[in-house]
Amino acid sequence: MADRSPVLRIITSAARESLKPLGLAQRGRSRLWIDDHGWWLGVVGFTPPRIAGSGLYVGAMWLWHDVDHLAFHVDAVRTGPELFRTEDQFTPLALDLSRQAAANVTALREKFPAMPNVARYLTSRPVRRGFLWDSFDAGIATALSGDPDMARDHFERVLREDALAPWIVEAREKTRELYAIAADHDAVTARVTRAVDSCRSKLGLDPLPFAIS
Repeated sequence: MADRSPVLRIITSAARESLKPLGLAQRGRSRLWIDDHGWWLGVVGFTPPRIAGSGLYVGAMWLWHDVDHLAFHVDAVRTGPELFRTEDQFTPLALDLSRQAAANVTALREKFPAMPNVARYLTSRPVRRGFLWDSFDAGIATALSGDPDMARDHFERVLREDALAPWIVEAREKTRELYAIAADHDAVTARVTRAVDSCRSKLGLDPLPFAIS
């Protein structure tokens, strides 16, 4: 359903002021903006509440998941919502949200400048039973960072998950294949590169070379 209020126009204007100078791109005419790093994205969503206004959701997406939609695999911040009453009242609120978004995008860039940083972050998080993608992501990042033993430890956690749904069966199959090649850095890199390239294509993003560092 089209946004019939001035909210989208105001949010877009504010985001252009704060995010465009950082190199982020708006997804069409939506409330979504992306910060493209080749194998991961910073994703900014000016999320609409149930009534006119906007919240803010900023996070990171790992493109090795090879999906056709934007996702938040690491959440950086959730803010709001700020409600729209009048243009004069909402405009400074939108500017504040966009500046918060810019600050959080910068923080994500500083947190994840290269794959070893991602591996350290993902392996430092507490293990959450049932959150198999945490272990899947940690396994990939550590394998790409040259630690196949730790990668296998994380992949084994995925393989121990009960196959209670088709998507879990699929996740376990992908993990089993990665487990088998974890010690072959070139094979893991090639496998992840194919997934990233496929995901970029599904999302309509231009091809970019895969670089770990």
